[in-house]
Amino acid sequence: MPTAQSPRAVDAARVTVERGRDGALARLGGRWTADQAPAVEAAAAEILGSAGTAGRVLIDLSGLERLDTLGAWVLERTRAGIGAAAGYAGASPEHLILLREVAYREPEPAAGRRRARLLDPLAALGAGVARLGREGLTGLAFLGEVVAACLRVLARPRSFRGAALVNQMEQIALNGTPIIMLIAFLVGCIVTQQGIIQLQRFGAQSYVVNMIGILTLRELGVLLTSIMVAGRSGSAFTAEIGSMRMREEVDALRVMGLDPIEILIVPRILALMAALPLLAFLADLAALAGGALTSLLYGGMSVDAFVSRLQGAISFRHAAIGLIKAPFMALIIGVIASIEGFAVEGSAESLGRHVTASVVKSIFMVIVLDGLFAVFFAAIDF
Repeated sequence: MPTAQSPRAVDAARVTVERGRDGALARLGGRWTADQAPAVEAAAAEILGSAGTAGRVLIDLSGLERLDTLGAWVLERTRAGIGAAAGYAGASPEHLILLREVAYREPEPAAGRRRARLLDPLAALGAGVARLGREGLTGLAFLGEVVAACLRVLARPRSFRGAALVNQMEQIALNGTPIIMLIAFLVGCIVTQQGIIQLQRFGAQSYVVNMIGILTLRELGVLLTSIMVAGRSGSAFTAEIGSMRMREEVDALRVMGLDPIEILIVPRILALMAALPLLAFLADLAALAGGALTSLLYGGMSVDAFVSRLQGAISFRHAAIGLIKAPFMALIIGVIASIEGFAVEGSAESLGRHVTASVVKSIFMVIVLDGLFAVFFAAIDF
């Protein structure tokens, strides 16, 4: 009498390979599951071996009793090993979903051993230059959007949000005046005191008036003001716009058919460009007042003598140079702060990161712009 096969043997993963003119047909049967792992591997090896003598291998899954993740992954690995000449047939929708989820991917090659560590600084420098170039192009594109929005406002003056401009002027200029004047006053005191100490060695302490006057009007006043505005108002711009991005208020403006650049950015940048020259002028006055006080206390120079010598040392062009720089520095601060605000994603960490980046980039670009202006004015002898 024939002996009955055990259920375990009947359920074991198996494959029958039929070869024909067009290739091989691998008919699967049994349970291609984790408990049949050795049989699954053996059957997969048989399918892979048949690919050497057949042009195309078609894997028929219609006879499968069960397929789990292990069996599907082994089938995908086998198909990938055969290449484009392998395909599936007779697969149920459940089998197709499982095969798609465990689709075989080639492992990424291991990173090669680093040999030229001395070139790492050059690679980092190149990556930084490339990133700087991309950010520069982004800034130019955003500046173009701002200019286009300003032109639309000029064409439709009624659409301009005058109340927002006044509010931003109050936040930037009026509320920022005390701290900016205080810092300019203290810096003027410090620079004058150090100048007197150094110039006393040569008996030329009276020339400290020339130094503080020209330095303040040409460089110090506008630079200090721009740095303070970048840290105070620029970070506020980024935080405000970033918070609106997190609450999807910017998207809501677009849904209502409004331009966020025209509504949010134009009033802020215009207010910044109008306020920064005023603040720079007040900072100049405060720094000169600090210089006069320090000259009186440390140099024994009366206020009348300080003012008289200051009138002979400076002219209108020195004050004009600082005031000419101010709107351009304000524009740079506003554009960078706005770009970083729009780049905020939906997390507090992203908001903090972009606020920090806004302040750092703004201060860096303000100093770079100040240097470019210094070279330009020296070249034209102004």
